[in-house]
Amino acid sequence: MTIKDTKKKMYEDFLKISLKSIQNKGIRSWLTVIGIVIGISAIVSLISLGQGLQNAINQEFSILGPNLIIIMPGGGFGPGGGATTLSDHDVQVVKGVLGVDMAGGFIAKVAPTKFRDKSVYSTVIGLDPATQDILLQGTGIKIEKGQQKFKSSDTGVVAIGYQLWGTDNVFSQPLRIGDKLTINGKKFTVISFISKIGNKQQDTRMYITQKDEKDLFNVKDDYAEIMVRVKDGYDVKKVADKIQEKMRLDRNEKKGAEDYTVITLNQVMTAVSTILTAVQAIVIGIALISLVVGGVNIMNNMYTSVLERTREIGVMKAIGARNENITTMFVIESGIIGLVGGVLGIIVGAALSKIVEYIAVTQLDSTLIQASLTPSLIIGSLLFSLIVGVVSGFLPARQAARLNPVEALRYE
Repeated sequence: MTIKDTKKKMYEDFLKISLKSIQNKGIRSWLTVIGIVIGISAIVSLISLGQGLQNAINQEFSILGPNLIIIMPGGGFGPGGGATTLSDHDVQVVKGVLGVDMAGGFIAKVAPTKFRDKSVYSTVIGLDPATQDILLQGTGIKIEKGQQKFKSSDTGVVAIGYQLWGTDNVFSQPLRIGDKLTINGKKFTVISFISKIGNKQQDTRMYITQKDEKDLFNVKDDYAEIMVRVKDGYDVKKVADKIQEKMRLDRNEKKGAEDYTVITLNQVMTAVSTILTAVQAIVIGIALISLVVGGVNIMNNMYTSVLERTREIGVMKAIGARNENITTMFVIESGIIGLVGGVLGIIVGAALSKIVEYIAVTQLDSTLIQASLTPSLIIGSLLFSLIVGVVSGFLPARQAARLNPVEALRYE
């Protein structure tokens, strides 16, 4: 038998001895494994959900396109996010910036909407037929059925989101093209069904003409946002800076004291990514505490194992086992414990993340919360759990290796 074969046989024997030792400890081994399972499952579920959310957001932004600029009143996001207002005058100022292909504002108001005997609150968005393409094409909104766009002559008509017409809609009754809805006390005819977006807030929106919106809510040009589409070949960031500068001069405001916000989609993506990364890092840091506890439990278990097997160690050293052989045997045992915890942790973590995804889709009607279990996450978790086990078992293994064989044989 060659030296290579001898070493292979030795490691096989070490593996059998380690597995037998873990099996003999019974419930104590499983209790030790639990600490690793909790830590790894928390890490796997959180990272997979975080990555899935990041992928979903990136997909949403990819639909919007990179050449879109959004101008909001004040410094907040979303409809009506600021104390100031945006007007038709601002739209004209923006249109005068070199590189701007199209610019249009839209009004957003929340209003009671009634169909037959049930009433709900929905966000009503007013679109200018002349610039509706920037919202409909720029945000990936698709018409599932009915009239594809508003005409300049349209009045008293509405396009409704999926939650208002699709399966299990909020009215609990099916709507058809041509049905009448009452919005803020005024009747509108349904002319379009908008396809499912996957976000409940967006899927309950309704779209009417801007003229109808102004009449319905008695407003003039109080825009929630101005959306700008940049011409091909122009640097979006430079166009955004020019818009910022021109609006600041028009409003006679100082730099840094603007009462509006100009932002590109790349800036939004960067901000969202930074926030998600920070939140993930904090939560995973908390989850790592479980792994530290699991590592301490492995170390304690291995120290106990050294005491229980002192005579066995003495016999092995008496028949020729060297210190590194003893160390290797105990490190293999602790590594197996860590690896088993890692495998179970990945299974539990994957199941938890899929359950959260299922609840989000079925109960919250949101496709943003998704579980993304990548090979790198699974392999990385296995390696990490193995390393935790090996590192935790190293000190007890060193102690076992340093036992005096004569004293170990005398141990009762």
